[in-house]
Amino acid sequence: MKAKVAVVAGGAGMIGSSLCETLLRKGYEVICLDNFSTGRVENIEPLLSHVGFRFILHDVTRELPTLPRVDRVFHLASPASPIGYTRLPIETMLANSEGTRRLIGLALENEARFLFTSTSEVYGDPLVHPQDESYRGNVSSIGPRATYDESKRYGEAMTMACVRSFTLNGRIVRIFNTYGPCADVLDGRVVVNFIGQALRGEPMTIYGDGMQTRSLCYVTDLVDGLIAVMESERARGEVVNLGNPDEHTVLEIAEIVRRLTKSSSPFVFTAPAVGDDPRVRRPDIDKARGMLGWEPRTALEDGLRVMIREIQSALNGNGKHHNGAVNGLNGAVAAVKALDGAALAHSEGSTAPVRFPA
Repeated sequence: MKAKVAVVAGGAGMIGSSLCETLLRKGYEVICLDNFSTGRVENIEPLLSHVGFRFILHDVTRELPTLPRVDRVFHLASPASPIGYTRLPIETMLANSEGTRRLIGLALENEARFLFTSTSEVYGDPLVHPQDESYRGNVSSIGPRATYDESKRYGEAMTMACVRSFTLNGRIVRIFNTYGPCADVLDGRVVVNFIGQALRGEPMTIYGDGMQTRSLCYVTDLVDGLIAVMESERARGEVVNLGNPDEHTVLEIAEIVRRLTKSSSPFVFTAPAVGDDPRVRRPDIDKARGMLGWEPRTALEDGLRVMIREIQSALNGNGKHHNGAVNGLNGAVAAVKALDGAALAHSEGSTAPVRFPA
């Protein structure tokens, strides 16, 4: 049988690259699209020699390149960390609006299945705990996080409109806090911040009082859930929470990291870098359990140990770096789409900001 062809938009991010790797292992052919606004070349470098993998440097808010017939379209193309969507607010909104429209169009043209990755941020600072898929959220459309969570809500609405009006075989996943290998150590999220600071012996920065809670899901568990949702006939037109219901305060996470790294770093409490920080976050995953038989399996400390080893290796000079990956990329990329004439310059993680006419 001919292998299914999956497009993974945003495939150079932490979750996207793990998804690409898992799909290849399961026998899919994978076309990865990314503009490296927040994704990283080194995340996909190990995949470039795989016969079933093709990478295209592309911004999904622009006309999509000519592609072969595809069977699955995964939309993960959006900045997801507060640092990322604060630096690229308009780009974030476009990725989840125009990017969503273009990728849905690709799915419809090919009669392919479509999966939109939304976020637990659509629940805002929740008044219901834990959060199930029926909860409509406590959100601000004008707050500092709105460029991310409101554009994700828009992407959800567009997906469902196309399911109803154009027979799109679409589904939505709301992703809760995820951690694991290939995380960007500069993206400001809690786990990588704590590990990096602890390993360097620096003060560990805790925003607020540390009593806000997070539920951390290991990336490979999450990826298994994404594929399960995509492949489920029952998931068409459905919204599914994916995350780990094992809830910890931020202070507890910091204490676990400090113990596992054997660090003596002190804790420093400071104001949040981005406002509207939710006080609690824990998914109700009864729907995923019942529909898919899915639940996370990786214990927090086991996953943290993997991340600690990876970040320690990078700090010791043994990790992968952008320049080496770019050199290997030049001869291996299947197709390159220049963005504003910059081409592979985007592999350094920068992107030209959206400019409005005078």
